[in-house]
Amino acid sequence: MKKLYRSNINRKLCGVCGGFAEYFDFDPTIARLLLILFTLCGGAGLLFYIICALVIPNNPIQ
Repeated sequence: MKKLYRSNINRKLCGVCGGFAEYFDFDPTIARLLLILFTLCGGAGLLFYIICALVIPNNPIQ
């Protein structure tokens, strides 16, 4: 069973976008662009990122 972790490899700030990209198997750049899009459309992306950075654990394997 796959678990969602923050990425240690695809990390720019906290590794949230890289973690989602590794979990759903797509490019982390797409996750970062979606985050920017949601942030520009009302700020929900920034709140989502902060909550995920606090809740999702680091990947212990990498």
